[in-house]
This record gives sequence, C-alpha cells and structure tokens, in this order.
Amino acid sequence: VQLQASGGGLVQAGGSLRLSCAASRRTFSNNAMAWFRQAPGEEREFVATISWNGGSTYYADSVKGRFTISRDNAKNTVYLQMNSLKPEDTAAYYCAAGLKAVAGTGRSDYRYWGQGTLVTVSS
Repeated sequence: VQLQASGGGLVQAGGSLRLSCAASRRTFSNNAMAWFRQAPGEEREFVATISWNGGSTYYADSVKGRFTISRDNAKNTVYLQMNSLKPEDTAAYYCAAGLKAVAGTGRSDYRYWGQGTLVTVSS
C-alpha cells in the first residue's frame, strides 16, 4: 500500500498551493484520510481529516478557514487546498490513511503514511 504526495513548493506569503495524495489501492475509498505536517525541529502535527465519503471534515485551529481538504474516490486521491499561506505553514506535509471510515486527529488513528512534500512560504 502506497500513498504518493505531491504539489509542494515555494510560495510567497498570501499565496496558494494544492497538495495531492494518490493511494495505490481503491479500498481507501472506504477509509478516512488526513494531512499532517512537520516543521524542522518540531513534532508532526495534525492539519485536517476527511471521512470516507467526504461528508465530514475537521481542521486544526491554525488552518481553519484557510485550508480545505477534499477527496475524489474515483481517482483514489485526497487533496489539500491551502490559501492565504503564512510563513508558519512552512513544513513537510504528509498524507495518511486510516483503517476506519472516520478518524480523529491523532497519529495513531492512521496506519499508512506517504512521503512528505515540502511547502516553503516566504515572507
């Protein structure tokens, strides 16, 4: 089982990026997905999660109103639209797949992890 994240890059503060995460197995259309991020020297932290059918989403307070998580189960892909980016959003972003239809904000809720995609926001 593989998760392939992409879409990171360098952007100025106030700009936007869209991250994508493609899963190698269609069974993930039945499972919650999430994005986490890890800044240098920091712990990996929760960003957003989405339920199996996209009907439920939840965000960290730090990104609420600026980031939007979505999914396309036909493409086995989850997205993270990031708007109004700030320098403090700079981090490696990781997608993760849970084993249940709905999952929480803890790292232990997620079994499979993709490689990080780096987002750098300049001031």
